[in-house]
Amino acid sequence: MRIPIKRIVSIIALAMTLLIVAIITLPYFFNPNDFKPQIAEVVKEQTGRNLDLQGVLKFSFFPWLGISTGRIVFSNAPGFDEKPFASLEESIIKIKLLSLFTKKIETSGIVLKNLVLNLARNTQGVNNWDDLFRTDPTTTPSSSTPATASQTENDLLKTFAIGGINIENAQINWQNQQTGKQLVIKSINLDTGRLVINEPIAIDLSFVASNEAKLIESIQLTTALIINEKLDHFVLNSIELHSITEGGFADKALTTTGKAGLTLDLPSQSVKISGLQVESGDLKIAAELNGTHISEHALFEGPVSVASFNPAKVLHEWGITLPVMQDGLAFKKLAFNADLQASADSATLKNLSLSLDNSQMKGSIDITDFLQPAIGFNLAIDSIDVDRYLPPTDKKDKPLSSPASALAIAASSLPVETLKNLNFNGELSVQNLKISDLKMQAVHLKLNAKDGSINTQQSINHFYQGIYSGHLNIDTPGNQPALSLDETFEHVQIEPLLTDYQGKAKFSGIVTATAKLKGQGKNTDSIKSSLNGQLTFQCQNGVIKGFNLQKIIDSGKSLVEGTSMPNDHKNDQTLFSDLTGTATVKQGLIQNDDLVAKSSKLHVNGKGQANLNTEKLDYQLTAKLLETADTELKQFQNTPIVVHVGGTFDDPTFTIDMASILTEQNKAKIEKIIDKNKNKIDKLMNKLDKKIGPGASDFLKRLF
Repeated sequence: MRIPIKRIVSIIALAMTLLIVAIITLPYFFNPNDFKPQIAEVVKEQTGRNLDLQGVLKFSFFPWLGISTGRIVFSNAPGFDEKPFASLEESIIKIKLLSLFTKKIETSGIVLKNLVLNLARNTQGVNNWDDLFRTDPTTTPSSSTPATASQTENDLLKTFAIGGINIENAQINWQNQQTGKQLVIKSINLDTGRLVINEPIAIDLSFVASNEAKLIESIQLTTALIINEKLDHFVLNSIELHSITEGGFADKALTTTGKAGLTLDLPSQSVKISGLQVESGDLKIAAELNGTHISEHALFEGPVSVASFNPAKVLHEWGITLPVMQDGLAFKKLAFNADLQASADSATLKNLSLSLDNSQMKGSIDITDFLQPAIGFNLAIDSIDVDRYLPPTDKKDKPLSSPASALAIAASSLPVETLKNLNFNGELSVQNLKISDLKMQAVHLKLNAKDGSINTQQSINHFYQGIYSGHLNIDTPGNQPALSLDETFEHVQIEPLLTDYQGKAKFSGIVTATAKLKGQGKNTDSIKSSLNGQLTFQCQNGVIKGFNLQKIIDSGKSLVEGTSMPNDHKNDQTLFSDLTGTATVKQGLIQNDDLVAKSSKLHVNGKGQANLNTEKLDYQLTAKLLETADTELKQFQNTPIVVHVGGTFDDPTFTIDMASILTEQNKAKIEKIIDKNKNKIDKLMNKLDKKIGPGASDFLKRLF
């Protein structure tokens, strides 16, 4: 028997009416607040913590089945602060009632207001949320297979439609008692569009973060998120980030913007970051990165570039004051690009290309273990003037130093603990280098530093028409560095070197020298006072400026023979064809006993000391005239002429022992000449004081 359609419709209408009436009248007979104790008891059994439902629970039934809460407080884990683990002032969730009849769950949205999370880690490294995620060993594992469970989850997700998530004025407090670090993220506001699988979900997030250093970051982020039904593939399109940084190192607020796209695929454990662009003032960074093994041992690879910018200006905006440089136009242009490979504790830059002002650098850098970094490098620079970036100096104040000694002094000035922790292994080559006003070409440096031992090998293939090579070792067995160096200079033109370095040159010639020295100390003075070792030196075709031995001999000849005094020589200098010697160094005192200088007319022997600590000279040179065709000087041949060298490295003095060139048979003749030429001799005496050294004229007068 067929039931009339009209009757069926009437039955359904009656049922719906009764259901609606029941829903409307249910709140009058059912009060959810009566069940607060039972709800708190269940939470206590499941978590071991207290749930305090302080606010009023409210139900709504039509057309949305919903619940709203007042203030809720969830207690902290045992052993942590008494302040709650979490609290919120209000929460709202509503489900469309009629959608339940279609086996779908459609919500109007989830609202959380004034949520506060207090996260902490104690001194033992225990987090205050660890207990919430412990599994119960008595729980029986599900008998369903992973494939079945996954399919069930996917089917369940398809039944959900969430109108959006709205979090208002939330705050997260993080305190790490192990490190003393603190982080506060407040004013968290999150708004999302309708949450639908495989469709873009608009996300608008903002918050303010601050740490114990009073660095404040205000962040705004927008993007569109796409999630697949398996919840294992995520796409973030059109990510836009806007950040304002205040406090910390910056004197004023810094604005940073960023754009990117991101694709995360969990099955393949891969992530792709495309079109990454970060800008802060003049600084612009771009990258394309691919990540693998993202769950464990994540590795990111891809090109990274920094567009040309003014680093001095950017650092100034960041509140970093640069020291005054010799060149006001230095450090004004920097650009960079490389292929990056980075993990959580290491990074490698390959195909590195960096330009700084007029210099170009290429090569690679490898950093392993960020906590205790081991750095490897292989770099080549075409040309660089280091002086441009150094503080202004007066050439007169610069002490002479070799490449190895300069490296030793620079390294020894660092704290011993820093030296012990250095871990470097690499090579650096510079085609054209200028430093301390010295010019050099084809410079090569090899550096190895590990376990408190630092070794360098350096060479300069073109060093003032000569060659330089050296080796330096620094060890840190105790509280101060111990160093040893071995250096060789071959065929170096000393005059242009000294002119560039100090602005003037009192010596010229072709120098070949070696140095093997050891010492210890934390600064220049302590190193110099501890130096011990050996030196050798040779100078060919040399000139000593400011001292004219030939002029002194000529003046003596005139006195002896009673002839007129010679006019000033055109050049106040002494020439020699060869100068050699060796020296020992003990506690910073250089002792040389075998100095030999030769010229066409003279043979000079010398011995004495040079004190590195006081920079004072104490030398005695003994010169003899060689037998030549010059008969006018025969009476002086084989007569020793003694010259005392004193003063300092920067200002040496030369004093002639006139008694060494005078004999008894000439004294009477000289006395007559002195009486006859008194005025002229007085003028000569004044000149001798100026040219030879103070006291020379008094010494001559005492002789006669």
